[in-house]
Amino acid sequence: MLGHETEPVSTGRTATDEVFQVEEHGIDPIPDAERHGGAKDVFWLWFGSNLTFTYVINGALAVAFGLSFWQAVAVVVIGGLSFLAIGAAGLSGVRTGTATLVISRAAFGIRGNWPAGLLNWIVSIGYTIVNTVVGTLALEAFFADLGWHGGHASRALALGVTLALTFAVALWGHATVQFAERWMAYVLAVGFAALLVLVLPGADTSAPASAPGASGWSLAFVVMLAGPFSYLPMPADYTRYLPRTTSLKAVTWSGALGGFLSSVALGVAGVAAATQADMTDAVAGTESLLPGWFQPLFLALVLGGSVTNSIITLYSSSLNLQVLGIPWNRARAIVISAAVTAVGSLGALFLTDFTTSLLSFLSLLIIVFAPWGGVFLADMVLRRCTYDSAGLHTGPGGAYWYRSGWHPAGLTALLAGLLFSALTCDSELWTGPLVAPLGGADLTVLGAAVSALVYVLLARGRVTPVRP
Repeated sequence: MLGHETEPVSTGRTATDEVFQVEEHGIDPIPDAERHGGAKDVFWLWFGSNLTFTYVINGALAVAFGLSFWQAVAVVVIGGLSFLAIGAAGLSGVRTGTATLVISRAAFGIRGNWPAGLLNWIVSIGYTIVNTVVGTLALEAFFADLGWHGGHASRALALGVTLALTFAVALWGHATVQFAERWMAYVLAVGFAALLVLVLPGADTSAPASAPGASGWSLAFVVMLAGPFSYLPMPADYTRYLPRTTSLKAVTWSGALGGFLSSVALGVAGVAAATQADMTDAVAGTESLLPGWFQPLFLALVLGGSVTNSIITLYSSSLNLQVLGIPWNRARAIVISAAVTAVGSLGALFLTDFTTSLLSFLSLLIIVFAPWGGVFLADMVLRRCTYDSAGLHTGPGGAYWYRSGWHPAGLTALLAGLLFSALTCDSELWTGPLVAPLGGADLTVLGAAVSALVYVLLARGRVTPVRP
């Protein structure tokens, strides 16, 4: 598969992008005749998919790291601003009509893109597992409120329902994903707005007894940026159907605003809740602050938000597998991702402590996504977001074959960023040797800046825009 045409075999049928019909396109370029929609679709995608309880957990963790209410809110807002990068990354999909991890072949080479693609698939599945577990725990709590304390049986059923809801929408494909995200956003936005109204007035806005150290600040930023950074390998997956005439400025700002509004609102709710209740179990802690009549609705919100987020990561993972060379269509490839998600969720629910696993995963997630995103975005800027679309799908002789399929500049920059992030990472699973000399600060997120800088130094003058 490597070194030759990398696309799945065509079915020979005319593909359409319609709601509740299985999408036939995968990573093959979307023909101009089949493109549709507008920038507002990007807003609803990122707004709906980020109405997830994970941001409440992240906001609560910022307080747990020693930050005051206003300090934690500042971190939440800064984290939300990172969605500007997510919105901008979607521009490449409009220009090429294909998925982000196909476009990243320009930065790493046709073959060199494979290791980065594998890392991204593993970490994106991990993030899907996180959201699946959160939704499962909420549904299990809902069962308990109804009087059923079934132990492992109720938890297993809750997991099955959560996975089924996620898989069904992701299997249908792009149009159904967009449709579901928009309509679920309407409902979830109202529900989470009510949550914010109920929780925010009781927040303790006084300063903590002692100022947070470098470790507290840096860990809060790592946790808050983990969500936006995890999306870097997927924005083009959802803009590739947009007409080429779509305003690139509108795509950037629509995506950024959608993600910013939902992530910041829920992050602030988490901060407020953490100043009033024990958030070791974030679902139970938040629920304790709510009136009895709202508690079942709250659990439904947690489940719904987890599903909306898992849908887009699961969908993108199927495209990722095609990039890695799985000779199946998108609908069949998604079964692999769903199965791995199910196994990972079982382990997180029955074999490990979820909170500890979450903190470890979020820290390690940044080690991969930050450096990769730095290279991808730097390459996009150097090329002015113009690509040889045919070259992205071509082996030897193509525009992005470089040295036997490997782009030394992209891979060197990625390794430099990964090394920096690993040396400065502070997580339960790994503590880099530079953390202690830095006073306990976790500088993992700066791996993006390191990889971007190295790439610009190595590739500038060699990477040039493609004339339309």
